[in-house]
Amino acid sequence: MNPKTPRQQWMATLARASRDEIASLLGTLPEHEVLKAPETGTVMVEGRAGGAGRRFNLGEATVTRCVVRLPNGRMGFSYALGRDHRKARLAALLDARLQDEAGGQLAQGVATLAARQATARDLASRKAAATKVDFFTMVRGE
Repeated sequence: MNPKTPRQQWMATLARASRDEIASLLGTLPEHEVLKAPETGTVMVEGRAGGAGRRFNLGEATVTRCVVRLPNGRMGFSYALGRDHRKARLAALLDARLQDEAGGQLAQGVATLAARQATARDLASRKAAATKVDFFTMVRGE
C-alpha cells in the first residue's frame, strides 16, 4: 500500500473539514488571484462490494472545486463535497499556504484537525460496532 504524501493528507483533511474549521486555521485571507472560481458539478462515486470486491457505480455526488494563486506563484487547489463555494476557496488558499509552510504552524493546525477527525471516525465506528448482530442458523434433529 502506498503511503500518502503530506499534501495528500492535508488535502483529505481539508475536504472533510467544515468551512468554519478551515477559516479558523487560515485566519485573514491572504492576497490571491482566483484562477478558477468556485464551481459546482457532479462526480461518479464508485463502491466495492464488501469493501474489496469488484467496483460498481454507486451514484453521483455534488462537488465544488476552486483554484487560486498567491503572489509568490504558488497555486492552491480544492475539491469539496457539496455546494459551499466559500469553503472551496478557503481550502484552496490553505493548500497554497501549506505548500510554502509545510512544517509550520498551519501544518500543526491541520494535523490537530486530522486527529479530531480520526477520533470522531473512531467513535462513530465504535457506536456502529456496538449495534452489530451476528446471525446464525441452528439445525434441529436428524
